[in-house]
Amino acid sequence: MTANTRWFWLALFSISGVLLYLLAPILLPFVLGALLAYLGDPLVDRLETYKFSRTVSVTIVFVVVLSLLVPFFVLLIPLLEDQIVGFVKKLPGYFQWFGSSLEPFLQRFDIKLPEVGDGSVATTLSNEWTKAGGMLKSVVATVSKSGLTLLGWAVNFVLVPVITFYLLRDWDRLVAYIRELVPRNLEPQISSLAKESDEMLGAFMRGQIMVMLSLGTIYTVGLALVGVDFALLIGIISGIISFIPYMGLIVGMAIASVSALVETGSMMMVFWVFVVFGLAQLVEGFLLTPMLVGDRIGLHPVTVIFGVLAGGQLFGFFGILLALPVCAVLAVLLRHAHDSYLESQIYKL
Repeated sequence: MTANTRWFWLALFSISGVLLYLLAPILLPFVLGALLAYLGDPLVDRLETYKFSRTVSVTIVFVVVLSLLVPFFVLLIPLLEDQIVGFVKKLPGYFQWFGSSLEPFLQRFDIKLPEVGDGSVATTLSNEWTKAGGMLKSVVATVSKSGLTLLGWAVNFVLVPVITFYLLRDWDRLVAYIRELVPRNLEPQISSLAKESDEMLGAFMRGQIMVMLSLGTIYTVGLALVGVDFALLIGIISGIISFIPYMGLIVGMAIASVSALVETGSMMMVFWVFVVFGLAQLVEGFLLTPMLVGDRIGLHPVTVIFGVLAGGQLFGFFGILLALPVCAVLAVLLRHAHDSYLESQIYKL
């Protein structure tokens, strides 16, 4: 590779990075549509083997998926909305309970909280989080009444399936077109790296999404059976963030335990919350992950956590969506760079 070629690729990547940063606010439906098209492409390819055209195959996939999802969300959204409103209303009370209970609990272990201002840390936390809860309630109310916000959500809701349909229909042609743009001397190596990245990312995303849905269902049903308030909301949150190792477990157990303890005052309810999450982890570890994900991925948990946090810091929710694809590609590139270095003369000196 000549010096001019290196400068060309460096300039191309730099310009692309700047454009991604500047256009991030409007790229969300396109990135989400591309991810959905990527996930749906193997199913469309499978239908094409039965002599269906590409357009017909995409249409069949869309009709089947929408037939399953639309009734589900029509029933789910009103229930979830009620739980969100109820949870936001009770949030200041949860923080007040936490603040008033923290200091006596720590005093049992002879741990004294330092004074902050005119009161203890526990009192300060209680007051500040009470204000935060009130602010959150105001924000939710404002967003729910904001016509522009609702219009933006409605536009994205319409754009995502439209973008997904067209990208999915032309996915193979887009991949072939991108491959044609790669210099011929680099095409075999880049194609090999792309195939390995696709195998890693596809295995992780398709398998992990099924694990997330399964865990969310288990959490919701289990918490509802033991009588925890906001079981649906807690189950969905825990399931969604479960792709970050142990994060769904920790966050879900914390919220459910506080909710159960504040509402009932019974430690037995907290015990049953632990039982629900413990059983869910056993099902995930011995059944869901081996069946749906297996050993086909190489994304280290620390890589996933760093990628999600870095993507969210740099690009917001758009960056979170891009985090896993970028991490998968970087993991493959770093592994090959490591192998090349071990085989190089520099290492053998």
